[in-house]
Order: sequence, then structure tokens, then C-alpha cells
Amino acid sequence: MKRASGQGTASRRGFLRGALTTAGAACAFPYVVPASALGRDGAVAPSNRLVMGAIGVGGRGHHDLKWLVGEADVQIVAVCDVRRERRDLGKAVVDEKYGNRDCATFRDFRELLQKKQELDAVLIAIGDRWHAVASIFCMRAGKDVYSEKPGTLTIAEGQALVKAQSQYERVFQTGAQRASESNFVFMG
Repeated sequence: MKRASGQGTASRRGFLRGALTTAGAACAFPYVVPASALGRDGAVAPSNRLVMGAIGVGGRGHHDLKWLVGEADVQIVAVCDVRRERRDLGKAVVDEKYGNRDCATFRDFRELLQKKQELDAVLIAIGDRWHAVASIFCMRAGKDVYSEKPGTLTIAEGQALVKAQSQYERVFQTGAQRASESNFVFMG
């Protein structure tokens, strides 16, 4: 029997050694690869995790960030805020939850989009006047967007946002659901 490389013949002993090595590796696979990497034992497989960045991590953004890091199918890999103390606090929340120091920090959301291309989606919780602009930049960069309210301030911004969502085929959601919670609804 010729070897695949065309050099000499394979012996029965060589064939058995190769077959047993392959079988041994296949049997050892579950013991070498952690169950979490395969989405077993209650863990979410990395391929089923939403990789996110947070743009604006003070106030409401900090609240959202703390909620998102608690979700098993979300992994926050970057935070962005113009204020250093907010960036540092956001990074600390993420790093503490994941038990590492891997969370990247950015001052400018455009830099985050440029350097963290592996993001699937972003949370936007910056000043209201920036929601539409940041959302459009993010969708143009191929990211899905969850933006705190208001999504836009003007009709023109709303039209531009809808156009970008359609053009770049991205998911956009604005967080107005709290407005219907009992502690936010007042009757006169």
C-alpha cells in the first residue's frame, strides 16, 4: 500500500498506530475541550453569544451595562464614554463579571467601531442629541443597535435612521419600554 505522499509503503503497524492515535484523540476530545466551549452544562457556546460594545456607560448606560453583563448569551468586549471615570467604572463592571481585564475602553465611538470589528451589536446610551448620529454610524459599520430613548430628536433624523437601517440591513431598537411600567405611568 502506497503512502499518501507517494513515498514507500505503509506497514500494518504504521496503519494501526495512526488509526489508534486518531481514535484516542477523538475519545479524549470531550475531556480536553471544556463543555462551555461546546455550549454544554448550561453554558452558551461562543458561537451563540452576542458580542457587544457599550457606547455611553454613565447613568442609564451604566444600568444597561450591568444588566447586559449578567446575560449568558451576551459578551461585552468594549466600553466607550467621553468621561474617563465612567469608562473606568464601565470597564471595572465588565472585567469583574468576566474575571479578566480584557474589556477595551474608548473615548470616541468611531474609534471603537474601527478597532472592534468583531462586534455584533452596540448599546447606545449617550446624550440624546447623539443617539441618531451614533446609531447611523454603527449601522454603517455593520452593527445592530439598541439605543436608549429618544432614538431621534427630529423627523429628519428619524427618516435618516430608517434609511440607514434599511440600506445597511441592520436591526435597530430603541428602548422606550420603561415608559409603560407602572412607576412611570401617572394619571391625573
